[in-house]
Amino acid sequence: MHHGVEFRNITKRYGLSASAPLVVKGVSFEVPRGTLTTILGPSGCGKTTVLRMIAGLEMPTGGQIIMDGKDVTTLGPADRNVSMMFQSYALFPHMNVLENVMYGLKMSGVARDEARRRGSEALKNVGLVGYDDRLPSELSGGQQQRVALARALVLEPAVLLFDEPLSNLDARLRREMREEIRSLQQRLNLTVAYVTHDQSEALAVSDQIVVMSADGLIAQRGSPREMYEFPQSEFVAGFMGEAMLFPGEAGSDGQVQLGPLSIMPRQTVAPGAVKVAVRPEAWRIHRGERPHGAVVAGKLLKAAYLGSFFEYTFETALGNIFVVSPDLSHALEPGAEVGLSLADHGVSVVRAA
Repeated sequence: MHHGVEFRNITKRYGLSASAPLVVKGVSFEVPRGTLTTILGPSGCGKTTVLRMIAGLEMPTGGQIIMDGKDVTTLGPADRNVSMMFQSYALFPHMNVLENVMYGLKMSGVARDEARRRGSEALKNVGLVGYDDRLPSELSGGQQQRVALARALVLEPAVLLFDEPLSNLDARLRREMREEIRSLQQRLNLTVAYVTHDQSEALAVSDQIVVMSADGLIAQRGSPREMYEFPQSEFVAGFMGEAMLFPGEAGSDGQVQLGPLSIMPRQTVAPGAVKVAVRPEAWRIHRGERPHGAVVAGKLLKAAYLGSFFEYTFETALGNIFVVSPDLSHALEPGAEVGLSLADHGVSVVRAA
């Protein structure tokens, strides 16, 4: 069983001199056929370079790229069965929707009637029936996005590449389009590599997430759930959902102490200093009543109402703690004194860096 894409120890430096810095420093991963892999990371970590190397728009300095069992490391874009979708959509303004979608087929020598039939089919796949004769300027951002998607799909690529495809859309449309991309990918069994810096987008669409660190290496990879619940480093814990990191101490019994709180980590931890990554939704707020077990005393410094939840900042012995609370019926006022304890979810213990 061949993978859709396989990177074997890929490096990339810009510039010809051997002293030019490496942007990508020895990256290996697979995109299994029929799955969606997201490459996630901060700006400048090399994730777009990785995507461009899959497309054949950039050549690696070292290592091998295998697609469907074939070494494509030195092949250009025309010799790889790959379509890339950019954030700017790059639609031709003077061509109608159907002509935009047919363009790539006509360029590769498909007869006009056949191109038309396949173009209409691709538009149907992205939910744009009856839009054939519209111009791009007559479409909303979300509709333009769908045309660009149809234009990429119509070429029936072995691998479909997305570079930050949703960054130009507003929040509601972003959510709709990411659901659309995910359901299309699953329905048509597409092999997709997807670059984003938005972890909630990555969690929503991926079978596998590859997190790249700022220095051009892979920090960790795994399923969305593994990455969120079992980060292996401070960097990944902080990047996958705004965890705050607190110094803790692991005892010989496996328990980890975080101030007055004790945590039973899900994976075994060697005794000694550790970091505890806590997500804002993992804190439980106790007002007045004393809960079972230990709490950290907190005094509310700031409150913000965000419609479906409150954001609170508490002053505590562990430092200032940021908390997201879905409890809308009991708003807290600044100055309120509460106890804070931890839920079972949203807490991970990682090695101290």
